[in-house]
Amino acid sequence: MAGVDAAGRVEAVGANVRGLRRGDEVLGFCRGAFAEYARAEADKVVPKPVSLTFGQAAAVPMAGAAALRGIRDVGAVRAGHRVLVNGAAGGVGTYAVQIAAALGAEVTGVCSTRNAGLVRSIGAAHVVDYTTEDFTDGRARYDVILDNVGNRPLSRLRRALAPTGTLVLNGGGSPGHVFGPVAGILRAVVVNSLVRERLRLIPHEQEREHLLTLTGLIEAGKLTPVLDRTYPLADTAEGLRRVEQGHARGKVVITVA
Repeated sequence: MAGVDAAGRVEAVGANVRGLRRGDEVLGFCRGAFAEYARAEADKVVPKPVSLTFGQAAAVPMAGAAALRGIRDVGAVRAGHRVLVNGAAGGVGTYAVQIAAALGAEVTGVCSTRNAGLVRSIGAAHVVDYTTEDFTDGRARYDVILDNVGNRPLSRLRRALAPTGTLVLNGGGSPGHVFGPVAGILRAVVVNSLVRERLRLIPHEQEREHLLTLTGLIEAGKLTPVLDRTYPLADTAEGLRRVEQGHARGKVVITVA
């Protein structure tokens, strides 16, 4: 979902707002963020870590929160778990690898050859290059799989799960393609009650607690936003095209001078 993440300085606050004042630097969820000024709900923003630029901060909310829900809440990842992240170099994937590693998991990231170094640098103990290897061949089993891509059949994904493992689906799918991922999600809902593995979806939520957890990890040095490119506001359409083409490593950010 584009144009919902934001970071910037508070210009004005409502009469009943407490805890925020003009000039505060914040990040959070804000519809209509592709603009010089945008209005956000007070409980949807949190203080920006001083270590982050506004560009880095704007890359945190949606992708970071989705990764947190998928890894911590839905996947219930804990120390010692073997976790695989499919689409590890993408917006959600780069956060998921770091969050799983921070929780003490042994993380495997699936990505292309050119992104292997990046994925290792953010905490993956192992990297599967999908151009030469198939992580669903059954040779390795994982306690939790976070699938951000939707390019493998459900039956193949289950082959990579431990007998009581959890598959977390993040919609995914190739940029510009919708029905494949939706069909996979619907199948997972139906199959979930018939198999030992847990097949789960990431719920769509915008919670302040998620933002506070993410900024806490950032301030502790356990989480760093990965930026692909930044575009000025006038080139927003070009930035969206880059995301749709599937070439981005981490997040694409729109800057407002």
